[in-house]
Amino acid sequence: MKTQISTIFILFFCLDIFAQAPPRHTLTVETYDSQSMTALRGVSVSYSAGTQGGVSNFRGAFPIKFSGDSVEITLSLVGYQKITRWVKPGTATRIYLKESDTQLGEVQVTGYENHRKLSEIPASIGLLKSNDLERYSNTNLVPALNTLPGVRMEERSPGSYRMSIRGSTLRSPFGVRNVKVYWNEIPLTDPSGNTYLNQIELGNVGRIEVLKGPAGSIYGAGTGGAILLDSPKAPEADQLQARTTVGSFGLFSMNLGIKTHSEKQTTFLNYSKTQADGYRTQSTMKREGINLQTYFYTDLKRTISANLLYSDLFYQTPGGLTLAQYKANPAQARPTVNTALGAVDQKAAIYLKTLQLGIAQNYDFNEHWTNRTAIYLSQTKAENPSIRNFERRLEPSWGGRSVTNYRFENGLFQGKISGGIEYQQGVSSIKTYGNKRGNVDTLQTDDEVTARQFLAFAQAEFDLPQNFFLTIGGSYNRLNYSFLRLGKNAILQEKTFDPVFSPRIALLKKINSSLSAYGSISNGFSPPSVAEVRPSEGSFNFALNPEKGTNYEVGIRGNLLRQRLVFDIAAYSFRLRETIVTRRTDDGADYFANAGNTSQKGLEIALKYLVSKSLIFWTNYTLQEYKFENYVTGGKDYSGNRLTGTSPNNVNIGLDFNSSGGFYANATFQFTDKIYLNDANTDAADSYQLLGGKIGYQKKLSKHFKINAFAGIDNALDVTYSLGNDLNATGGRYYNAAAGRNYYGGTTLNWMF
Repeated sequence: MKTQISTIFILFFCLDIFAQAPPRHTLTVETYDSQSMTALRGVSVSYSAGTQGGVSNFRGAFPIKFSGDSVEITLSLVGYQKITRWVKPGTATRIYLKESDTQLGEVQVTGYENHRKLSEIPASIGLLKSNDLERYSNTNLVPALNTLPGVRMEERSPGSYRMSIRGSTLRSPFGVRNVKVYWNEIPLTDPSGNTYLNQIELGNVGRIEVLKGPAGSIYGAGTGGAILLDSPKAPEADQLQARTTVGSFGLFSMNLGIKTHSEKQTTFLNYSKTQADGYRTQSTMKREGINLQTYFYTDLKRTISANLLYSDLFYQTPGGLTLAQYKANPAQARPTVNTALGAVDQKAAIYLKTLQLGIAQNYDFNEHWTNRTAIYLSQTKAENPSIRNFERRLEPSWGGRSVTNYRFENGLFQGKISGGIEYQQGVSSIKTYGNKRGNVDTLQTDDEVTARQFLAFAQAEFDLPQNFFLTIGGSYNRLNYSFLRLGKNAILQEKTFDPVFSPRIALLKKINSSLSAYGSISNGFSPPSVAEVRPSEGSFNFALNPEKGTNYEVGIRGNLLRQRLVFDIAAYSFRLRETIVTRRTDDGADYFANAGNTSQKGLEIALKYLVSKSLIFWTNYTLQEYKFENYVTGGKDYSGNRLTGTSPNNVNIGLDFNSSGGFYANATFQFTDKIYLNDANTDAADSYQLLGGKIGYQKKLSKHFKINAFAGIDNALDVTYSLGNDLNATGGRYYNAAAGRNYYGGTTLNWMF
């Protein structure tokens, strides 16, 4: 009896202990890059007691088991700021890591649908983060993008952009062509093949990835590569931001923004206004815009985002100068000569309004299947009184992109299979009039061009034994143009380009944690854009063929000296067939023609060295041996000549200083080799060197208030140079002079609430 009583007593005592013990909890925490919003694999997790908790998986996730109401965890990943958080059931399980400004660690990229470490991606990808974009005056994308090897961005006058990646601006007398651009995962390049990149205010950009070389296996048309633009995301705290910049030549820029972030949403709303008188006569620019980007995290499986972009841009176009005019007065606009009126008399300018609305959903079905789908509507209205005519355009378009990913893993290897489609359709209503001193004159042509693009793609990634990473992909592309000329004798014509398959295969070997080497072969194609099929001289060119090419590339990247020195080296050989080049009529109108083949061989080197915790030295070098092959036109043989508009050698050097006390400074130097201005290689723009610098002080004055004051100088050597040459220009009117020495300064105020 006593034994039974003792047993019952012990049993009730144990039950009482268990009843009083704190409950045991299990929850999943997911880690993301604060800017790209991509999952971070390999994040080390430790608990408050110092116990190691493991690392995050490919979804950036890891389970936490703990007793009590909450637990303190610390997350760390090389290249990111260490973060400590308290978590408890029912609270935030998404944690965002911010890239470190004082470490040269691993970076995560999203290009080619990889969403992984750059050291594991067999491709050449340039990356600009927020601190890279802020080295300059905070008003212009041009200088920041020109720090990337293989990339050249030009500005003929404030607001007039052109761009090439491993190529030439021969196809772009104005605008951005032959480069596919995405804005928050939504196509910014319209169905006609043109990109109004000048509608994007720098304050609306938090990160840029540049994919160099043919990217058709995932992104479709374009032999020049692709650009992925992202808005700023995931602020440290809810905040209001006001930034003002003033400078030489009437520069004034203002940005007002609000950023909010919680477990359920992230919102970025920005209003911007920029204006400048310009260095040259007839080069005033004014731009206003609103950008709204919001993310809703409905649960751990679903994220819904919405993007609204409105931009109202006006800029004057001073026109190209001859060499004699350029040397006599580089700041002048193209003058009136006899009866041929110049830019001032014709009030040459561009008025551009764009509205784009996009909605996207990211959905994780389970640990294997995910899908991302985005749709958009866009409309652009443009007016262009030019020296020779007055053009009005209305360009509504719509489209979408959907990508499904399947992740798998077995005993030997793991990987991911991606597949998707992209469709775009748009109508360009183009009315061309005579220009009577800036006013509409007689109607010359009234056209409607409808463009339809369809892209289907698939890609497989395999993480193989012995640290090999294999990527195989390809895309099927279709493009159709229909052309309707209205009037008494209406003309309806249609052009359907032959379907194109663009494959890509790439292999990377991760030699060790600090060194990777890769090689790739890819095919690309680039059909003529609407602006090339229906150029400013008014014809519809059925004879123009798409460019096609094959790219062979090898590269090596890694780090040395305990991650103090980071390097990325790529060499490639790209052979382009049916190269499209610009031609001009005697009165200056543009038209386009195929120019045989080009051989494009290049070398790109990027280095970054951590001198100390406060000082980073960086440099890059670009070698471009680009030449025409089998190019005979008008009885002249240009075979062997250098590709027009390309610079054989380019060098960038910089120093970034950030002190713990809040002082910072940036110094930059750029060398650009001479550039041939015509296919005959008889005229060339001289090489030039640019020196610039910026100093500033940023300080968190209180829990709620932060200030950043800065001042800088561009073109400190006061070099006369042309940044945006009119290639193959009639009468040798090639030159568009950039600003001489100029200064700027400003402040950024943040109020956290």
